[in-house]
Amino acid sequence: MSRLEILSPCGGAESVPAALHTGADAVYLGAEKFSARKNAANFTRKELSDAVAECHRHGVKVYLAMNTIIRDGELEDSAELLRFACEIGIDGLIIQDLAVYEQAKQCCPKMPLHASTQMTVHTPFGVMAARRLGFSRVVAARELSLSELASLCNLGVEIEAFSHGALCMCVSGQCYLSAMIGGRSANRGLCAGACRLPFSAAGKPENDYALSLKDMSYCGRISELEKIGISSLKIEGRMKRPEYVAAATNALFCARAGKDYDAESLRAVFSRSGFTDGYLDGNPGAEIFGARLKEDVEAASKALPKLKKLYEKPEKRFTLNLRFKAERGKPIELFADDGSLSATVFGEPPEEALNAPTSPDDVSEQLKKLGGTLYDAGSVEVDIEDGLILPKSAINALRREAVSKLDSMRAAAKPIPFDGSGLVFDFPHLLIRKVPRLRVHAENVGQLSLLDKNDLEAIIPLGSEREYLDAGFSPEKASVWLPRFMPDEKKAAEMLSFAKSLGFSGVECHNIGQTELVKSLGMKPEGGFGLNISNSLAARHYYADGVERLTLSPELKAAQCSQTACPGDLGAIIYGRLPLMITRCCPIAAQVGCAACKKRLIDRTGAVFPVLCRREKGYFEILNSKVLRLEDRLGQFNLDFGIIYLTDETPEQAFEVFNDYRRGRLSQAVGFTRGLYFRGVE
Repeated sequence: MSRLEILSPCGGAESVPAALHTGADAVYLGAEKFSARKNAANFTRKELSDAVAECHRHGVKVYLAMNTIIRDGELEDSAELLRFACEIGIDGLIIQDLAVYEQAKQCCPKMPLHASTQMTVHTPFGVMAARRLGFSRVVAARELSLSELASLCNLGVEIEAFSHGALCMCVSGQCYLSAMIGGRSANRGLCAGACRLPFSAAGKPENDYALSLKDMSYCGRISELEKIGISSLKIEGRMKRPEYVAAATNALFCARAGKDYDAESLRAVFSRSGFTDGYLDGNPGAEIFGARLKEDVEAASKALPKLKKLYEKPEKRFTLNLRFKAERGKPIELFADDGSLSATVFGEPPEEALNAPTSPDDVSEQLKKLGGTLYDAGSVEVDIEDGLILPKSAINALRREAVSKLDSMRAAAKPIPFDGSGLVFDFPHLLIRKVPRLRVHAENVGQLSLLDKNDLEAIIPLGSEREYLDAGFSPEKASVWLPRFMPDEKKAAEMLSFAKSLGFSGVECHNIGQTELVKSLGMKPEGGFGLNISNSLAARHYYADGVERLTLSPELKAAQCSQTACPGDLGAIIYGRLPLMITRCCPIAAQVGCAACKKRLIDRTGAVFPVLCRREKGYFEILNSKVLRLEDRLGQFNLDFGIIYLTDETPEQAFEVFNDYRRGRLSQAVGFTRGLYFRGVE
């Protein structure tokens, strides 16, 4: 048996047997709150407790997904769910928000913690940061190549890799498309799947699906993942039906054992015009794109009856060694051992045989009848005195009792110690009213050319430091920003070291790997919006960890931003085309090619979404169709700073925007947005 864990999704109670009966080593599931798949059936407290017991009876681990960002008013509820998870013996927590990490670290330090893919960990420094914090496992970003995944392994933390299922267009944890255009947050478990709707780079949004990717499937490449040191093979799919769970789990189970699997049924039950392994090969081109078509849906309906049979009966999971003893005048005795647990059970004493006595072979034959259980018969030793008779029913009852006892022992809850007495849920905010000072986040140094060199707090792209200094600006009030997705840490470290040599010290970071890298170089990490800070406890964690100038999530309301309490500086984006997605594959190049690129996508309503080409950095960025404008609303924010986020503005436009914000007035603007600051998001 390979050491690779097969990790199956359970969106509801119906999927549990589908996973257990087809070879899963572990399952992951969500409760009614704080699950990144809030629209899955999910599990009530009773269902969750029952599922854990049943999985443990099968020798299967259960990981609870608490992988959404939370808000100050939800901290008490998250702590209560942690308490319940400990009570029923959950085997690990999958988390995104470091507020949940802080609570778990304080009240249940023995609970294993897994860093969700929503934390955007995709580099060795990200894994090392997770290890330093005490995470036992990291769920790697789906977009990584085999060599990039290899760089994460063997660093003292288990690496879990997605191996089958849906691919998001955006790097997980960095998507705001659903929130901004649909009011439903992917970071809160309510992704509306906006990327599966029509988008076009060719001006035909009713027919094109430029943001829809095929599903991934690495079933044929398990040996490669095992060779580089992957610990767990994750199947995406908590929103999918049990037959899908069974098909995907069985495929990985067979592939891991080097056996053929039913690729046709796997594709039929759910795919988007087939599967792709483009990311694994480091080649996410046009072939990675695909939409779910009518023929895909029809194929699924035909495959379901066959797939239901896959999980009608449990698979054998344990080898049961038995030792039976029968003596005159004593209770019959059966000792059962499955390699990890053992039990002894007793029955009525045997009787004297009037005719043919019970032979050892007779007893052995009955003891080996383990059909319908989780056990295969191993060694069977029978010690029975001559001349005794035992009814078959007595032997069978003894066998059933032994199996039941082992099952019960395995299913029994094994609580994890929990002490929530020191948890804090209310963080008083300083009542000093602060109008945010302005910081300008530039796409290029040229955008700053008309601004006052003595009155500018700038955040400039990494690599543009020399140009910034040559333009007459000082590094004292400037920081550099790191690309939000940058697997090449060696190059990043070289560029940061050069920036440091020129007098720059602050670096805007968007994941824990970047903050760790920056600190290792003796520079000062600043919290970018990609950290998704949405509550006071998470903000305090980052501040205590040496991260300065924390930018709050753009998914908070203005009042929620203002009420977030932290000793350090807090801010928010107050102007700009908010980045909605970062992608490793270019939707424009895939559809029309680079030569015909117009640097924009159009949706079915005719809205135009600019696309920034960061090919040299290894990703692309899709911006909001509307510009965020808050010049006349700054008085409703009680924050230390506000970020003017420049993307495609000219120097003249940047100058006008900066002055409007200084004066607190909204100049004539058409088609702008207030973002989510006043309407909120689910």
